[in-house]
Amino acid sequence: MNSLFKALDDPTRRAILEMLRERDMTAGEIAAAFDISKPSISYHLDLLKRADLALAIKKGQFVYYSLNTSVLDETIKWMLNLRDDKRGKQSGND
Repeated sequence: MNSLFKALDDPTRRAILEMLRERDMTAGEIAAAFDISKPSISYHLDLLKRADLALAIKKGQFVYYSLNTSVLDETIKWMLNLRDDKRGKQSGND
């Protein structure tokens, strides 16, 4: 989960995730939206892949990136369970 939070801690990576929410994209399409080097975009995409937030699928000569929502769903579920456990303990102390 540390890699997930590290990936989400950067505004460029969050912007990439927003773009992938709309549609699958190649690294070149993603890079065109930013004023940073292609190696920097590759670094960001690699961190997103390691955190399982993005999936990379090769189609012909291109690699398409897509948003992997299952990791986000699991994390949100975990966070909500923490909140619900805390609320349950607090209401038991009243």
